Amino acid sequence: MIERYSRPEMGNIWTLENRYQAWLDVEVAVCRAWSEMGRIPAEAVKTISEKAAIDVDRILEIEEVTRHDVIAFLTSLEEKVGPDARYIHLGCTSSDIVDTANALLLVQAGELIIRDIRTLLQSIETLARKHKGLLCMGRTHGIHAEPTSFGLKMAGFYAEFSRHLVRVEAGLESVRVGKISGAVGTYAFLSPELEQRALAHLGLGVDPHSTQIIQRDRYAHFFTSLAILGGGIERLCVELRHLQRTEVLEVEEGFAKGQKGSSAMPHKKNPISAENMTGLSRLLRTNALAALENQALWHERDISHSSVERVIMPDSTILADYILSRLTRLLDGLVVKPERMRENMDRSFGLYFSQRVLTALIATEMPRQQAYEAVQRLAMQSWETRVPFPDLVRGDADMHSRLGEAALNELFDPSYYLQHEDEIFARVFDNKPVQG
Repeated sequence: MIERYSRPEMGNIWTLENRYQAWLDVEVAVCRAWSEMGRIPAEAVKTISEKAAIDVDRILEIEEVTRHDVIAFLTSLEEKVGPDARYIHLGCTSSDIVDTANALLLVQAGELIIRDIRTLLQSIETLARKHKGLLCMGRTHGIHAEPTSFGLKMAGFYAEFSRHLVRVEAGLESVRVGKISGAVGTYAFLSPELEQRALAHLGLGVDPHSTQIIQRDRYAHFFTSLAILGGGIERLCVELRHLQRTEVLEVEEGFAKGQKGSSAMPHKKNPISAENMTGLSRLLRTNALAALENQALWHERDISHSSVERVIMPDSTILADYILSRLTRLLDGLVVKPERMRENMDRSFGLYFSQRVLTALIATEMPRQQAYEAVQRLAMQSWETRVPFPDLVRGDADMHSRLGEAALNELFDPSYYLQHEDEIFARVFDNKPVQG
């Protein structure tokens, strides 16, 4: 692939200069293909390659007159190249150049995003391994359920972002194709051989059957993968926001020296990064909807998709790159509070042991509904009186006689809930994505 597309920073990808340069690279690749097929003199290709250069100001000046960006671009090249410019754009339509260049730009952007996801995965794995075995409260509906570990929480996010990586990689492959097939995709003034040769120079695959454009289901696939990625980012950020609430405070975003949380309340340390990323993730989903709407165009092509893509292509890729980088920084600086996790586990008076007691009673051949009602009665009593649930179970004559002291002591060991943590970690991290 052309060396120019070796991971420039995301903001530079979407400059007008880089966009026009991508157009020029496509035009030159087509000229090379024509030359290889004997249609254009090799010297003309050499002249075009040496003299053609991007002058953004001149292109925009010409476009003020032509009201057509590709014609303005070609006119500017003609001014620089001279007579051999007659070979540029030979047999092509504008979308041959624009859509193929879009593929180059999206590949640049997509590869950066894939790199970002891999970096984020490393940060998540570091947190998971560091806090493996660190008991904390698992919650369903926001209510204490049963213990888990902070390492398992992070392992779950690692597994999810591994899937996001696969989806974005697949979406990127969908758009890694070009087309040099002419006005309605019939190669009337071109040929499939020319297309194959030109796209090979650019490192792109051939769309098996394009019309005037590459069909937008490919774009929808890519942008939808970013939207689903955004959903995962938001899920992780919502988790961190809940865990930073004053009543919970099991984790905390890093707070820099001199940072302020509120103009009115000097004590505030807010989860602003997680909140910002929650909002920005919604834009990724919104833009994906626009990409889906772009699929249905008139006949071989209309132009309704073009204005949309001029917004969503830079916006979604820049947003994804920014959010992923910011999320990585947040996780790398995350403050984890083990003592608070222990305190919070005690706030529900050991009620999370209820299922252990229930299953133990059932094992003594007590009918399930009878066992359930007995455990629930003590659980509600514990909640209302604030007496630890294990103490109430031990003090219940029937339960004590059925289960015995040794069994009761074993029932109330919280390490029980992490008995399969090693196995889960192995399933998640022994099958980690191959590094690209």
